[in-house]
Amino acid sequence: MEAAGVLCWAAAILAPGIFWVWHLLGRMKHQVQAGLSGRGGRALLVIAHPDDEAMFFAPTLLGLARLGRQLFLLCFSAGNYYNQGEIRKKELLQSCDVLGIPPTNVMIIDSRDFPDDPAVQWDTERVASVLLQHMEANDINLVVTFDAGGVSGHRNHVALHAAVRALHSEGKVPEEGHVLPPQPAPVVPPALRALLSVPENQLSARPLTPEQGKAQEAGLLWSWLMSLH
Repeated sequence: MEAAGVLCWAAAILAPGIFWVWHLLGRMKHQVQAGLSGRGGRALLVIAHPDDEAMFFAPTLLGLARLGRQLFLLCFSAGNYYNQGEIRKKELLQSCDVLGIPPTNVMIIDSRDFPDDPAVQWDTERVASVLLQHMEANDINLVVTFDAGGVSGHRNHVALHAAVRALHSEGKVPEEGHVLPPQPAPVVPPALRALLSVPENQLSARPLTPEQGKAQEAGLLWSWLMSLH
């Protein structure tokens, strides 16, 4: 009887604390999901070339779609470095269809101002101006783009980060918007494998740069966010 009494007493003492922790976790889950999918939920992925969306952002896009976000994509070049721009445009639209981005929400810029060239650093102000117009036209409240190192160090990638960072510093990116580093996709969804120009084993075998390591950490954070859903 004494043991039963002690257990009842302990349960009475601990129950409010357990309930409080459970309630707190529930609020955290709601806040995380609200931050990612609230206020109309219109997310814009900003990339430099066709195939960036699959090589670097596929898990993030699929996760955002799962949270109910309406997805948009802005690609700043046709990927014409090897004179295959028209082919790569079509491949991008096919890839976006698999990832849940309708053709009407995809914008591909083919301009001399933004050449597909790893040796060219695009002008930050021009990129920012085009990006801001696109955000305002589509009422975007979440922006996803490359990290400061462009994941692979490609100057075109880096230019996009610089432009988004400049807009953010000027208060032109919504405060509730998130600029997320990309999550590498070493395990490519089967539906995307045929669309990639780089074999899947190369994606997982490449050594990580410090920037890629940070991006992979961001991927772990994203996996945690998905577990809350």
